[in-house]
Amino acid sequence: MATLRRLGEVPRHLLVCEKSNFGHEKSRHRHLVETHCHNYRVSFLIPECGILPKELKDLVMATGPYYFVKNLPLHELITYEFINTFVKKGKLILSLDKDTYEETGLQGRPSQYSGRKAMKFIVSIDLMDLSFNPDSKTYERTCWSFKEKNPLKFDFLLAWHHTGAEEATMMSYFSKYQIQEHQPKVVLRTLKDLQCPGLQSSELEGQPEAACSAGQLFDWLGAVFCNVDLNNEPDSFISTYCCPQPSTVVAKAYLCTITGFILPEKILGLLEHLCHYFDEPKLAPWVTLSVQGFADSPVSWRENEHGFRKGGEHLYNFVIFNNQDYWLQMAVGANDHCPP
Repeated sequence: MATLRRLGEVPRHLLVCEKSNFGHEKSRHRHLVETHCHNYRVSFLIPECGILPKELKDLVMATGPYYFVKNLPLHELITYEFINTFVKKGKLILSLDKDTYEETGLQGRPSQYSGRKAMKFIVSIDLMDLSFNPDSKTYERTCWSFKEKNPLKFDFLLAWHHTGAEEATMMSYFSKYQIQEHQPKVVLRTLKDLQCPGLQSSELEGQPEAACSAGQLFDWLGAVFCNVDLNNEPDSFISTYCCPQPSTVVAKAYLCTITGFILPEKILGLLEHLCHYFDEPKLAPWVTLSVQGFADSPVSWRENEHGFRKGGEHLYNFVIFNNQDYWLQMAVGANDHCPP
């Protein structure tokens, strides 16, 4: 089951909601996480929890590292050595303004957000194809473009699947450039007397006086993550938002927020662990896992073009129930393609 709705008086982003069960053979939770690669922030909320279980905390603390490389020439990412050492599969996708695109001399396509007069272009380069065909005309032209025609330099964030001593390899490989290792920032908070929406896993669209809808939960989560006061005080000039009804007040709730460059495999590990949170009886009827992508990423899910400067949103949220049912909420900017 899926619903589509626009939030707010002015259409700013699209929210797609669906429900399934983690044990269902056609559940696509793994595929969705694996195909959303550019993740900036991960948050999970556990009602009726005052202390984070050790196994879950260990996963949180193991979400890094990632690397920042300043003024890295683009041609370094298409060398045979780099691809053979670090790249297993993937593409190099460039989002270029009209002048830069024309200077590269490479073949691309107009951005879907260009309008009638194309001012932005997308260039996609299959890195594995280049590595398998280093003597091809395509490789020669790409190298000529990046090294001679228009030697572009950018600041990069780099992260990848860890299989051994890659950390030392990455630091040494780019040692002639300014490279820094970073760990994601982790913020752990215990929220007291939190008013939470009442949910029923079978009621995605909610039921009056019985259960809140997925859309209402989505709005409420945004308020909680932003530390908005939910009391709806009449003299408040900041927010009059309050928790949707029906609701219950939990004595404690645990909120964890991880910020950095976070790999899908790390998020999948957190999701799978939260799925097993209910293996032993818990007071909480549900938990949530929310993931936000970089606003200026050129792509969102898979290789779909992302509408940066037309909104910037691309995020998803899992609501995990104690019977292994889940709700999946996906949001993108109003000008983006509908999430997969």
